[in-house]
Amino acid sequence: MLYGATGFTGQLVAEYLLERYGDSDLRLALAGRSETKLARVRDELTRVHARAAELELLVADSTDREALDRIAARTSALVTTVGPYAKYGAEVVAACVEAGTDYCDLTGENQFVRRTIDRHHERAVETGARIVCCCGYDSIPSDLGTLMVQEAAKTRYGTYAREVKFFAGETSGAFSGGTLASMFHMFEEMKEDPSIRRVFGNPYALDPDPKRGGPDGPDQRGVRFDRDLGMWTAPFLMAAINTRVVRRGHALRGRPWGEGFRYSEVMSTGKGPRGLARAVAVTGGMGAFGLGVALPLTRPLLQRKLPQPGEGPSREARERGFFVVRLLGLGHDLEGRRFVVRGQVRGDKDPGYGSTAVMLSESALSLALDREALGGPGGVLTPSVAFGMHLVERLRAAGMTFEAS
Repeated sequence: MLYGATGFTGQLVAEYLLERYGDSDLRLALAGRSETKLARVRDELTRVHARAAELELLVADSTDREALDRIAARTSALVTTVGPYAKYGAEVVAACVEAGTDYCDLTGENQFVRRTIDRHHERAVETGARIVCCCGYDSIPSDLGTLMVQEAAKTRYGTYAREVKFFAGETSGAFSGGTLASMFHMFEEMKEDPSIRRVFGNPYALDPDPKRGGPDGPDQRGVRFDRDLGMWTAPFLMAAINTRVVRRGHALRGRPWGEGFRYSEVMSTGKGPRGLARAVAVTGGMGAFGLGVALPLTRPLLQRKLPQPGEGPSREARERGFFVVRLLGLGHDLEGRRFVVRGQVRGDKDPGYGSTAVMLSESALSLALDREALGGPGGVLTPSVAFGMHLVERLRAAGMTFEAS
């Protein structure tokens, strides 16, 4: 069940599923709040695959719990692209939890994930519903990339890395209008509820017990040179959600990498004076953007100027996009010798749209088709806990790169 099929990202997910799996026995339905718009999308999708004409259309507003209960009860897995999730996602999750229906989304909203954990984790364990947030560029490269590096470390050195560093590298793509809308909504929520700031400020905010803490501190805010990578680095905007997802996954698995495990995310900007100049520029730009979003006087101006939800780049622009992520797993082997595992995750499409559509689609398919292979209990899970290396293999088959050396 694709909920939000009339939105820009929803249509990309539908197109991907039909292009890649239209000739399989996959059963897909489209859901949203407007039957007229859904029918229009279905007609457009027939250009992708003739089978689109057979797709069932189901109508449910994001606040209509009775209608959401009906559609959740009819599917084994529901994928939703309707955000901001803190505004439109609560009842969709609740319906899936009660129906025991698996769920995935592409939120990057800490406050929404924390509320989902608090309200639904225990009940989802009871019903068997696997609720998997953050299945796009936030936070699959982070969560599955870290798992891949750790599995490689265990295989080669007999033990896990005590620290994993994530570096967002070369990237080409447009900023998602949905991501921007989520950020604007987050600041509106902070104004009404200052306690949300504590969620964003806590490095372990998404852990089962966020007060337990650990060795990691706040995300990097300034310019630094990373000696292990040999590059200058700047803050990474998505670290605020990605790092918390990785730490939650580690906690849900029982902390197999050790109580002292550390994880961080930054943006790598290159070597030498040029790398330093780029790091300074990125840091300054992020600071100015954050201030503009936070201030009530400038926020409306930015909202008018920046991409809106439902807007996105052309197919040609999405196909030209790409991203590269580097990971370093640092530790000592069983004889005390230091080791480094180098990982890389690459996507050959725009990270916020093209590659995200691939990652979200394959996550939904894994929930729907790989249940027996995945096993595991229900609950509010992270991608690495819900899917493990099964999703890595799916994404490799879909053209993404996950490699460790």
